[in-house]
Amino acid sequence: MPTDATTQTSGMGPPGRRDVILQLLRASSEPRSIASVADELGVHPNTVRFHIDALARAGRVEQALGNSPGRGRPPILFRASRRMDPTGPTNYRLLASILTEYVAGRPDAAGIAAQLGRSTSAALMPSSAQGRAPSKTRAITELVELLAELGFEPEPADGPRTREIRLRHCPFQKLAEQHSEVICSVHLGLMQGALSAMRAPVTVDRLDPFVEPDLCVARLGRAPSLDRASS
Repeated sequence: MPTDATTQTSGMGPPGRRDVILQLLRASSEPRSIASVADELGVHPNTVRFHIDALARAGRVEQALGNSPGRGRPPILFRASRRMDPTGPTNYRLLASILTEYVAGRPDAAGIAAQLGRSTSAALMPSSAQGRAPSKTRAITELVELLAELGFEPEPADGPRTREIRLRHCPFQKLAEQHSEVICSVHLGLMQGALSAMRAPVTVDRLDPFVEPDLCVARLGRAPSLDRASS
């Protein structure tokens, strides 16, 4: 299965000097000085210092104070951090596929997916936008801004009479092609939840996927609370 664009490939060719330094620190039972690592590698201490500084900034290496044989400052030593590499290979697409396959097998897959989207969307909205009860125009503008941040490439809204939001990209296109019921329902729930968190007078009634090869359309309607109040 293809992996994320951010997935890094390891084991392809010899390790670089930075990797060698990290391996030496990992293999050592005690923290090591820059000078001792430089001596073992046969390079200048400044070269080792450059790479160790970069490893420390990435959280891969940490400082430790050595024992001073007399007066004065104890020597600064370094050891490998005992944690997994936060910048290492990732495969979120595999995780997304596993979760999507699981939801797709449930009896009410679309309903579950929409609820997941709604429960997540409030956390995506800035706190300043939540519960503010904006106008329809402002609510749609803020929803379009959120969708743009999430990678949907929405077209600008067409004024206060807007009845739809046109989306020119699906950030989960491969999964949507395989399980549109689940992925599109998640997207629908996200939009509904965002508008609900704003207490907007508008909602998204439905999402029509791939009405054109490069276009999905979110159809807008009155928020349910307004419908109930007017009935």
